[in-house]
Amino acid sequence: MTATFQRPPLELADVVRRHGHRLGEQLSGEQRRIVGAIVSCRTAALGGHVQICDQCQFQRIAYNSCRNRHCPKCQASACAQWMQDRADELLPVEYFHVVFTLPDTFNALALGNKRIVYGVLFDAVAQTLSEVAANPKHLGAKIGFIGILHTWGQNLCLHPHIHCVVPGGGVSPDGSRWIACKSGFFLPVRVLSKVFRGKFIDLLKRARAAGKLLGADNDGDFTRLLNASVKHDWVVYAKPPFGGPGQVLKYLARYTHRIAISNRRLIAIDDQTVTFHWKDYAHNNRPRTMTLDGKEFLRRFLLHAVPCGFMRIRHFGLLANRMRTQNLQTCRRLLCVPSPLDADADPTPLAIASVASVTAHICCPVCGRGRMIPGPNLSPLELSRLTIRWDSS
Repeated sequence: MTATFQRPPLELADVVRRHGHRLGEQLSGEQRRIVGAIVSCRTAALGGHVQICDQCQFQRIAYNSCRNRHCPKCQASACAQWMQDRADELLPVEYFHVVFTLPDTFNALALGNKRIVYGVLFDAVAQTLSEVAANPKHLGAKIGFIGILHTWGQNLCLHPHIHCVVPGGGVSPDGSRWIACKSGFFLPVRVLSKVFRGKFIDLLKRARAAGKLLGADNDGDFTRLLNASVKHDWVVYAKPPFGGPGQVLKYLARYTHRIAISNRRLIAIDDQTVTFHWKDYAHNNRPRTMTLDGKEFLRRFLLHAVPCGFMRIRHFGLLANRMRTQNLQTCRRLLCVPSPLDADADPTPLAIASVASVTAHICCPVCGRGRMIPGPNLSPLELSRLTIRWDSS
């Protein structure tokens, strides 16, 4: 059998192979597992499998993926499945995008307490949105939303923030009606910012009192940290609303399973440096290039490794996992729209449209009509016996 696959572009794995040894003993056990997975991903070291087109029977060999969530090559299939699940949950209402940013004064504390600080960040955001929306002065309804944690800026420095995708309205307290927000306006960002600051600081104090924060034993240092944080703006940014469910899914495809840097942003690697594209948000998103020492590039990348088992995507309120199905049925009933579970409802076109961009890699490269279906698995030894031919097309 002849294995045929396209030559990959410049990859993060190439950076690790070139510069990973320079990190020496600085890596934690989790970071070592991440860089090891990235280097091995889709190579003979993990074995492979045959892919067969279900239309023209074309066959090719595909190396197995590492499935590590920090690997830039392993997110497409996970994203496609996640989007397929979300497609049936969208409501025919305006959707909003709200971003909560943690001041950089907490960066050092966050790096030493990722699970606690990022968990507190999620809780503060959830309580803020839920309580402000429930206030009759603003919306007076119970809402649902999805929160997505990102910890990076375009230059790979630490920049913890949570992207929230929120339907424009909610269910009244007595459950009898759908309360829609004003067109083009969700909740006042100044109110959200003030409440968010109070919630985060209160929850952080509780975590410290419970002995959960490392490196925060000194009362004076902790007080100074909090005092310094309130001197900065606690940025809550409400972006323009999405035009409809289709745009929501396109956005989610870009953001949900993103990692700190994608392979397509890499420009060049040599024995000393790594050069990559980035957007300068401080200057109207101007495209720029940045060159970093290879060791510094990897150090910045690994800042964004989240603890094992930590959930970067979370659902709250009406969309919380426990009661999501029942809550969505109530929302659709109040909005007078059919449920995807009903015989008359057909969510398939929306679902197909939502995942088309992230499932293109499973289309047959020969006939263009079929899907590449996984076939028999191949061990590393079996792969070594194959004649490997690179496809330059």
